Amino acid sequence: MNNSAIKTTTSFKAEPLLFSIFHKAEAEYLQIEQMFAMLGWEELPNEIKLNIEEDVKGYIDELHGNYSTNCPHIQRRRESVDFWVNSYIDGVCTLDTAAQALKVNGLM
Repeated sequence: MNNSAIKTTTSFKAEPLLFSIFHKAEAEYLQIEQMFAMLGWEELPNEIKLNIEEDVKGYIDELHGNYSTNCPHIQRRRESVDFWVNSYIDGVCTLDTAAQALKVNGLM
């Protein structure tokens, strides 16, 4: 077999791409944590934070002027998030109750 017929491809360097992905993820994480702090919710347990992470991202996007919504469904979700987070913080409900109430079920 003639080895000269085999064409070698240039090696793909994943490190710069992975660094970029990790850097973006870290920046997003810090932004979300900053928003939790601005809302006074930095001490919330991860069970609640994970269930409202997309809501907090929406708050960030809206503050950055990416969009503004008057959608009644989003307004109701925001009221629900505020109610359950404050109920947990005030000791009115358990962590499990708040986390379950804030869980968003996917459309399937």
